[in-house]
Amino acid sequence: MVAGLSHRRAIIVGTGQAGLAVAAALSSEGLKPQHDFVVIDAAPKGARSWASRWPSMALLSDARHSALAVRRLPGDQRRHPRVDEMVDYFTFIEAALRVETVWGTRALGVEHRGNGSTLLLSTTAGEVQTRNVVCATGAAAHARIPDWASALTVPGVILHSSEFQHPQLVPTEDVLIVGGGNSGVQLARELAASHTVTLSTRTPRRQRPATRHTSGVEERTSWLSRKRRPEPVLGDSYHQLRRSGVRLKPAVGSVEGALINFVDGTHTQPGSVILATGYHPGDDWLPESARTDRSRRTMTGLPGLFVAGMPGYGGRGSDTIAGVWRDAAAIANHIINRP
Repeated sequence: MVAGLSHRRAIIVGTGQAGLAVAAALSSEGLKPQHDFVVIDAAPKGARSWASRWPSMALLSDARHSALAVRRLPGDQRRHPRVDEMVDYFTFIEAALRVETVWGTRALGVEHRGNGSTLLLSTTAGEVQTRNVVCATGAAAHARIPDWASALTVPGVILHSSEFQHPQLVPTEDVLIVGGGNSGVQLARELAASHTVTLSTRTPRRQRPATRHTSGVEERTSWLSRKRRPEPVLGDSYHQLRRSGVRLKPAVGSVEGALINFVDGTHTQPGSVILATGYHPGDDWLPESARTDRSRRTMTGLPGLFVAGMPGYGGRGSDTIAGVWRDAAAIANHIINRP
């Protein structure tokens, strides 16, 4: 397998939206998959990260803003695509690009070797030499778990939102959802039909109609105060959730076994807890210097190592399907023009 990966012009790590966007951009520059570049992914064959999302989940953006530049989603462009549609869509894009993803191969690290432009990519299949490496392992790769969660005990279940699949996974009548962003709001809306729901949110968020969402709902910086504003919630507002029976509480302050104390002095003992507390990006396998020295968009402190689909490297909107194309085009241009 290592022989089949070595001495390519580029290796793309990750075959989600970012990886396929880079593959499409490289193809548009005349590079051929499997010959000039290859794509690897740590997941078992065909097990895209999208397939792990809860089935009833719908994208915040409509179909028009939920597709890569190479091909739009079929059907009504005003609808909000479901997860299963996106899995099928990315599988179709992979086939249309003639990309044969090398599944089950995880990237472990990357470093520069010698005096030339060669990079050494360490993988679970062995070490691979290449001129360019693209990290496309996602802005939401690892669940972010609060420190206090390890001290929490409940009679039901404790799940991160990435583990939620359907309401039947929550065996108790009541559930506390921690996190007032879009995932927490969507979960609260879905579970309110069958459970008694409490939603804990650290920072009040503005509400914006889902019809106004395009390519991103990320944090913004106020031009007046220069303080970062959290992303708005789309669709249901907190007021609408209250009308549906959802109880709203402030941030969790501390945990004592089954007792959760909120920062306003109130407390609760929930039957189950869902942590809609976000994610860490999938750049943990990159060297420290690459993560701290970011000279230009998508570039790192290691020449030949690029990052696609992460706002910390590409800027606002890079973690969205529509926005990642800007990263992909920039990376393709760098690779084509790099000696």
